[in-house]
Amino acid sequence: MILVPDTSVVIDGRVTALIEQGEYRGATIIIPEAVFAELEAQANQGREIGFSGLAELQKLCRMKDEGLINLEYVGVRPKLEQVKLAGGGEIDSMIREVAIAHNATFLTSDYVQAEVARAKGINVVFLRPEITDNFAPLLIDAFFDENTFAVYLKERVAPYARKGTIRESKLVTIRDAPATEYELRAIAQECLERAKRHPDGFVEVEMPGVTVSQIGSMRITTTRPPFSDGIEITIVRPTREVSFDSYNYAAALKERLNIGNGGMLIVGTPGSGKSTLEQNIATYLSAENYIVKTIESPRDLMVPDKITQYTALDGSISATGEVLTLLRPDYVVFDEMRRSEELAVFADLRLSGIRVIGGLHARSAPDALIRLASLVDLNLIPQIVATVVFVKSGDITDLYSVSTVFGVPAALERIGDPQVRPIVRFTNIITGVVAAEAFRYEGEVTVTSGGGIHPAEQPQTSSAAVQVINAAPAEVVETTATSVTESSPVEDGAEDDASHIPPPIHTMPTYEVTEDNPAWLVLEKEIQKEICRFTEGEIIVRMINDTKAAVYIEDADVPAAIGKAGKNIAAVVSKVGVGIDVRPLSDLPGREVSTPAAPTGTAAAGAFKIRSEKKQLALICPEYSNKIVDLFSGKEYLFTATVDARGEIHLARNSSIAMEMIRRYGAGEELKIRPVD
Repeated sequence: MILVPDTSVVIDGRVTALIEQGEYRGATIIIPEAVFAELEAQANQGREIGFSGLAELQKLCRMKDEGLINLEYVGVRPKLEQVKLAGGGEIDSMIREVAIAHNATFLTSDYVQAEVARAKGINVVFLRPEITDNFAPLLIDAFFDENTFAVYLKERVAPYARKGTIRESKLVTIRDAPATEYELRAIAQECLERAKRHPDGFVEVEMPGVTVSQIGSMRITTTRPPFSDGIEITIVRPTREVSFDSYNYAAALKERLNIGNGGMLIVGTPGSGKSTLEQNIATYLSAENYIVKTIESPRDLMVPDKITQYTALDGSISATGEVLTLLRPDYVVFDEMRRSEELAVFADLRLSGIRVIGGLHARSAPDALIRLASLVDLNLIPQIVATVVFVKSGDITDLYSVSTVFGVPAALERIGDPQVRPIVRFTNIITGVVAAEAFRYEGEVTVTSGGGIHPAEQPQTSSAAVQVINAAPAEVVETTATSVTESSPVEDGAEDDASHIPPPIHTMPTYEVTEDNPAWLVLEKEIQKEICRFTEGEIIVRMINDTKAAVYIEDADVPAAIGKAGKNIAAVVSKVGVGIDVRPLSDLPGREVSTPAAPTGTAAAGAFKIRSEKKQLALICPEYSNKIVDLFSGKEYLFTATVDARGEIHLARNSSIAMEMIRRYGAGEELKIRPVD
């Protein structure tokens, strides 16, 4: 019998296994040069499958020396163009041509390869990938006992392990003799083959220098040169199951999950137990009849089969997020968000209405807030994250609510800065203490620790321009940045049952926003201070709402205030945090201005005031009540009008006469009134 195996069965180790079973003893095995070239290229890239395939060919050579088989090498090495087209099947075609030329039986475990070979009339033996749970112990099993949850192997270094639990563990040496390169290559190859055949195993990552595989509850990470300075294998597994109810504050966390509080972050340092808590939450939600999906890379959460685990689709987490929006899950558990792309997917899913729970590396609440503020816009944080769960040593240490309020940050309060601005706050749900604050200061996002200050004890600003309103704790709940007064963000599924949303134990000082709101006065003063850097004339600022202000300045100053391509006004907007609409001073509603007077030190005869209103322009001259008057600009006659009993002349705001009056006033002309005799 003549056999031609392709690359897939060589990597699987299936050929030597069948020969050892006696099935193909005495057969002639023909290895195409294209198989050698493909395996060599993979090994040069540091891929474990390349080394596994080469080890299988070496084993075939030993079987040939023992007289079990005949072994031949035929064909030509593929050219560079053919290697570049390997993904399209060019090298597979060269292997099939060898089988046709020698009238051989073609061995493959690649379904597509088998179907193409049959279409060409080749005798094919399709070796389905073996999936069984009846396996002999692995070489790495010798390094584990019931108290070991991580083993570290590196060539020329004695093996060591971490024993105990996440809460209490120690690093111990488990063997005096250092690991050898040959030993680690054998372990890596065995783990790779087992991951492919185990019913709960798979190869998660295969990149040059790195292979990550999962075998049941064990995650095996293998690195090799040039990525690392030697072969290193790290095996991690859970040592025990942790009940959700055994965590601190489990009841409070379940309550927030059940009311639909889906924007949740699980925060902690690497190895603190975030993933264990995430899988407990996912299992709990699934048992509560929610549709739960996970996004993991690698997929190592141990969850029931009812929960589907997804990884990066074609290398893109964004593509995975797009698919999940079509699947309409109730909850998505996003394990280990490390990059801005992943946090962007978290935010996109959350804003689309899906409840998302994600893991984030950080050592404290301020650090978590810094990471969030560096990856997403500050105003978006409360919209995508409502709860932060801090995990340390395998248990929950703190629960935080996330909210935005208008107030004076504690750090600026201590230095006497009274400016009111939007603040993103992390507030401890159990104690009510503010743990961290984020706000814009001098155009930059600043994150400060809450300093352990209790909201009820936080000092109030001494500025007379700011009025602090302290509400009763039961009457005020936390709010999003777009609110005028503080109110809780309503989660999906909780819109019609606000009674289930527990009020916080304490509240933060808030600034009531009304038309004559003192808090607006502070913002108006800050905007005026910034605009005056670019102008010389009068500046009047009026807040339109919480996020927008109108700035009235002299017509001649408008270009300088706006700046080239809007650079100046954009800088001011970024610094103060509100939008600005620049308008001519003459457009100020209700403004009274005196007409230019002669430079004699006294008011000129016939001078009057102008009041600009929304729909009309009023000329105010009470000394001419009920009289007919002429209006002049210098010696130039403009028009004749009748003054009413209140001493005012009213002109339609959009009339040509009113526009001419505004133009002449802006040009500094001497406007005056003379009674008609």
